[in-house]
Amino acid sequence: MKYLVIFIITSILLMSITCCARKKNTAPLDTVPAVDLSQYTGRWFEIARYPHRFEKGCSAVTADYNMKADGTIEVLNQCRLEEDGNRIKKAHGTAKVVDTQSNAKLKVSFFWPFYGDYWILKLDTDYKYVIVGTPSREYVWILSRTPMISEQLLEELIKDIRSFGYDTDRLIMTKQP
Repeated sequence: MKYLVIFIITSILLMSITCCARKKNTAPLDTVPAVDLSQYTGRWFEIARYPHRFEKGCSAVTADYNMKADGTIEVLNQCRLEEDGNRIKKAHGTAKVVDTQSNAKLKVSFFWPFYGDYWILKLDTDYKYVIVGTPSREYVWILSRTPMISEQLLEELIKDIRSFGYDTDRLIMTKQP
């Protein structure tokens, strides 16, 4: 029992140090001024992302958002795992708004009680494309209402991501059908 307590305290301290060090070394990240969640919900196609373990091997990635009566948003992320016989991988989650003035800062959980940041950094006025990221600059996505976007728009969005302080060399393009 004594070792478990020491392990938990050490883990919390290490996470706090990592968290604070990361925040100290990054400039503040602005979000869009306002998001109409009823327009935002629906299907989005992933165009580009930073690589991360929970989307490893994924292509044909989609995110579906559905507003629930209690004000939370039901999330369904799906992808095709080509190396696994085109098996469909699904992740169900819940998002909640944490900045009700703008609706641009959310927290998403795929494994309660753990939540991650989901900040809307750039949003098309017609809700056709969006850049979503985290203030730590650890995650970033380009999403679109269509599986493909023009090269010109993609270049513009990559420039925007760079201006937000992200390393655009880390971006990978998502293979869509």
